[in-house]
Amino acid sequence: MSAAAPSRDAIVATAQESIARGSKSFAAASRLFAPKTRERAWLLYAWCRACDDIADGQDHGHDMTGVSDGPARLAEISALTEAALAGIVVGAPAFDALRIFAAETALPPALARDLIAGFALDAQGWRPQTEQDLYRYCYHVAGAVGCMMALAMGVPADDEATLDRACDLGLAFQLANIARDVAEDARAGRCYVPQAWLEELEIPADDLLEPQHRERLGQLGERLGRLAARYEASARLGTPALAFRSAWAVLAAAGIYGAIGRKVAALGARAWDRRVSTSGLAKIGFIVRAWREARQRARLYPPQPRDPALWTRPR
Repeated sequence: MSAAAPSRDAIVATAQESIARGSKSFAAASRLFAPKTRERAWLLYAWCRACDDIADGQDHGHDMTGVSDGPARLAEISALTEAALAGIVVGAPAFDALRIFAAETALPPALARDLIAGFALDAQGWRPQTEQDLYRYCYHVAGAVGCMMALAMGVPADDEATLDRACDLGLAFQLANIARDVAEDARAGRCYVPQAWLEELEIPADDLLEPQHRERLGQLGERLGRLAARYEASARLGTPALAFRSAWAVLAAAGIYGAIGRKVAALGARAWDRRVSTSGLAKIGFIVRAWREARQRARLYPPQPRDPALWTRPR
């Protein structure tokens, strides 16, 4: 017998609390959305945050503990997610948030499962061997979320062209994050730079941060930054399909995260001397600029075919 369903308002309130604790930047950015879209963004964030926390043994992205039972944690995430996708009242607020989100957006279950597959890759200590591997990973941990966010904004689940652009934005964000976090990841024993790239420049994967490799590592940071910019540019072309406030939020996020990738590319070998970030004042500037761009998005981003050279998400 299923438990009594908590009210939507209660679940939304819990989701809002989750985003406020987990990411002040995302919480602030969500204010740009219209109310219904904003609430759906909170619901989606709450589920993503909970899955990440369970997988990594942390609390809203903080206080990570060692995880020795990775497969069991992934099984728990999958079971709770499948229940939510089936419309069952789970009793865990974050997974009931997914239940509500899925019902309101006609969420294709494959998108939720694709994100969980990304957690599985990290749990396995997976490393990309090729550039294509890198794109697949970025899709699982970020591109799929971009698609789900598009659904939150009212994009129909069968609008493949707009979902492709949303996926591109997720890829751009993740590529920029990987570029920024090369040193941090290396110190944690992780590497998301393709092995083939490292071999091209004769950089040992487990020895990335040695001073003798820094100049060549800088070349890889530039490469990641340039790739992020290509996917960001593609994502911008999808904004005319969105309502004004959704386009405003997307363009603001594209500017803020795009600045990270551009900074890494510009700094080269110095990109990891300190963590690259975007200042509060710069974020305000991107938000103001994005408002202007959103008003003119039909002119700035006219319809054109997606670049066939870009990696395309699985169907």
